[in-house]
Amino acid sequence: MSTQGSLEGIRIIEIGTSVAVPYGCQILADFGAEVIKVERLGGGDDARTWAPLSGGISITFLSLNRNKKSVVLNYKDPSGAELLEELLESADVLVQNLRPGALAAAGFSWERIREINPRLVYVEMTGYGRTGPRSQQPAYDAMLQAYAGVVAMTGSDDGPPARVPLSMMDMGTGMWLALGVFDALRRREQTGEGTHVEVSLLQTALAWVNTPLMSVAAGGAVPERLGSGFRGNVPNGAFPASDGYVFLSVGNNESFYRLLDALEAPHLRDEPGFEDNLARVKNRHVVNERLSEATAKFPMDDLLQRLDRAKVPHSAVNTLDRVLADPQVAALGQLEDVQHPVLGDVTVVNTPVTFNGEYLAQRSTPPELGSDTAEVLTALGLTSEQIDGLLAAGVIETGTDRTAATEGANA
Repeated sequence: MSTQGSLEGIRIIEIGTSVAVPYGCQILADFGAEVIKVERLGGGDDARTWAPLSGGISITFLSLNRNKKSVVLNYKDPSGAELLEELLESADVLVQNLRPGALAAAGFSWERIREINPRLVYVEMTGYGRTGPRSQQPAYDAMLQAYAGVVAMTGSDDGPPARVPLSMMDMGTGMWLALGVFDALRRREQTGEGTHVEVSLLQTALAWVNTPLMSVAAGGAVPERLGSGFRGNVPNGAFPASDGYVFLSVGNNESFYRLLDALEAPHLRDEPGFEDNLARVKNRHVVNERLSEATAKFPMDDLLQRLDRAKVPHSAVNTLDRVLADPQVAALGQLEDVQHPVLGDVTVVNTPVTFNGEYLAQRSTPPELGSDTAEVLTALGLTSEQIDGLLAAGVIETGTDRTAATEGANA
């Protein structure tokens, strides 16, 4: 079952590529907004070409662009600029992640946007922010992980720094973007005017390192790499079974003693450095080594059952194929098989919130490049002949079949 979102009737123009803006706009599309994705001629969103591919289609693009329409438009051309202006007149929100100043240079500054549509919410997403010495630098997720200190404290203590192998800065920025749009639309209800909303990868990165950054600012030590460990409590990390790994996190002595009993190692209570959490944090290497010796004696299934019975916080270290088959994941219902026109059944991950037990509706799969150009322009009042002229002039690109979309223009 699925439910319709509260943004039905809201039109969003997305001039975005890669991950952050497409993900944020996908969230808004899931909540019911009409998202028109304006893409460049000659290829569109960069993520359309990113690996891995399935049937020639990027899984990255598939994961970030459902419930959207694709319009291919050169808004740097005077005719294309007029079309974008008409789209903005009809829209509620504009979201873009071009380099700072690029859209203004094309004739669409915030001041000009306010003239076109005073009620428009304008969301500008950048890498490092619009001002400052790095404002013009290109930025991807990994760059911001490195810049904000995440890479320096990730990885094993005897190895090189490591990035988190997920787009945590991009997807986090997309979440803040969507939250900002909800607030800006609420503000518009109160004031009647649009708002200029700004988000950046660096702002998200600083939010994610909030606690350790505040600790260093207060005079604490700069965090070192701890592998899968955590600075606040020990044990906290991955420990070996005889045939896999289990992740443990123990926050107090009561849980720690239950862990030792489950591992048939109660004698470790009396070991120096094991007395309480602060002692274990100080002696983490010895504690982790002794616990690893204890956990490695048990096969994974046996170890997990022991930890279950002892009510010790834990998890198997799962690979993604195991996640797909996991009964708890199945019980959530968040993974859904949808029918793709080229690929057939595709497993997608729903936006992680339910309303009265229902996820937001999957209205359409990610669009082919330019598949909605003719439909959107026809809705603006252009005739089939005008669309053909723009196509011949290289101002737009359309999908392979636009007959149905333009029938109404000739009526």
